[in-house]
Amino acid sequence: MIKLSGVIITYNEERNIEKCLKSLVNVVDEIVVVDSFSTDSTKAICNLYNVKFIEQKFMGYIEQKNFALTQATYNYVVSLDGDEALSETLQDSILNLKNNWTFDGYFCNRFNNFCGQWIKYSDWYPNKKLRVFDRRKAKWTGINPHDNVMPHNKKAKIGHLKGDILHWTYQSYSEFNNKTEYFSTIAAQAYFDKGKTASFFKIVFNPSWAFFKSYILRLGFLDGINGFVICVQTANITFLKYTKLWELQHQLKK
Repeated sequence: MIKLSGVIITYNEERNIEKCLKSLVNVVDEIVVVDSFSTDSTKAICNLYNVKFIEQKFMGYIEQKNFALTQATYNYVVSLDGDEALSETLQDSILNLKNNWTFDGYFCNRFNNFCGQWIKYSDWYPNKKLRVFDRRKAKWTGINPHDNVMPHNKKAKIGHLKGDILHWTYQSYSEFNNKTEYFSTIAAQAYFDKGKTASFFKIVFNPSWAFFKSYILRLGFLDGINGFVICVQTANITFLKYTKLWELQHQLKK
């Protein structure tokens, strides 16, 4: 039987962290929490559980999550954010893996809760994520803040588990607005650092396509008013990312 490490990164997650821990405690053999010096009760809640609690200055989403992997005792990991938890079905699926681990990693569907509503469309479901994997064979990569787990070997064998990662996203429109502004700034800087460029075409076309794809092609209209809000913000964050990248380009020229 293999042993599993649950690995979580946190910052001010007092609203959700207990749900996350409760979903892991009977599934994994240790829980590692890497916290970016939370100022709320995140640490106190974690201390109620038998977790390995490590405080680490935030290095970026990708960098922080890869650091967290190095702190795990076991090579087989379940990687979550502090606002995520395993559904009961997914807990059972992962427990079954302990005696039957056959792939390099496993995809899970992520089910997102927005303002109290579980979003079934809007390009937010099934939102497939590779979160159960052998850390020797994969790592976190991507462009901040859009991180994802990537196997080292392109021919890696990946399975798919039954059940969902439950994700409590924004619980108010104001919170969503603030995070859209925040994440678009991070994304623009990450694109700039990688040498990517913005153009008038990208500023106009990419947000329009983002809205059309999520609202029409991915049936966002079936999620009601919240689906409309999500799809508008999907376009907005794309628009902000490219306008901020445009601004960075012109600052460099000056």
